Amino acid sequence: MRPPFSVVFLTTLCGAAQGLLIALVAMELAAAAGSLAMPSQGFFVAGAGAACVLGALGLFASFFHLGHPERAWRAIAMWRTSWLSRECLAVPAFLLLAFLYGLAHALAFPYTLAVGIVGVAAAAVLFVCTAMIYACLRFLQEWASPFTLVNFVLLGCASGFTLATLIAAVWAAPLVVVLGPCACVLIAGSCMSRMASLARNARLHPKSTLQSATGIRSDKLTQKSQGFTSSSFNMREFFHGKSTAMLATVKTAFVLGAFVIPFILVMLGSTAAASIAVLAVAFVVQYLGLLAERWFFFAEARHPQNLYYQRAA
Repeated sequence: MRPPFSVVFLTTLCGAAQGLLIALVAMELAAAAGSLAMPSQGFFVAGAGAACVLGALGLFASFFHLGHPERAWRAIAMWRTSWLSRECLAVPAFLLLAFLYGLAHALAFPYTLAVGIVGVAAAAVLFVCTAMIYACLRFLQEWASPFTLVNFVLLGCASGFTLATLIAAVWAAPLVVVLGPCACVLIAGSCMSRMASLARNARLHPKSTLQSATGIRSDKLTQKSQGFTSSSFNMREFFHGKSTAMLATVKTAFVLGAFVIPFILVMLGSTAAASIAVLAVAFVVQYLGLLAERWFFFAEARHPQNLYYQRAA
């Protein structure tokens, strides 16, 4: 498939925002249970503000995926049957709750934890809606797997907890030793899950063949031309056109950028004196790695129509 950069930014930015809100509420819940000291209000306000900014940027990026942005409101019309329509409703609902959570802390509202728990529920719903847009497409074998949902959740939470660790280094230093290890666990877990999905996808075999597509049963059937003298919609939208070497390079880059390097930097930043700088680099590198991961997620999917249209004379 051709990776749409608008959706790449949407899913990675909103995923980080969701993971960040989950981290904030988890810390408040742990403090309310007496497991740690209650962080300052500034930590929660700054974190919720960052979640709102990331989510809003992701929502803004999604408009570039529309042929007619002025008709964006119509995207919610099929919410009863479409995961995409449900996502269009879930994103603003999550952003509203993240804003209310930060506002409640800024105003010292007594029921901040209740608002936060509802916000976490909205984040969970958004994770499901976003992942199911792809996991429900059974003809794309690379996506039609429980790994799609698991990876969306774990990667979003990993980046969110990394950002939460950075915010804690500025506003609530004692929390760094709590959030840092949590981020490392999530990075390691997301790495193992993503590697498992890559191994699964490498073993897949297309269910469609040239023989089944054309009805010609010859074992020696080969295709020499795509059937067009110029570019076509099918070539532009369903095939990325990149070489195998390019895909291998991107895969190596996202494994290092999204998992290996951030894991090391978060471990160092959780104990080093210059933790803010180290953690800032960790989040930036991790996010760049996640962009590469999400690009590969789309490029890895092999649309059955490419058995015909990807071939050029």
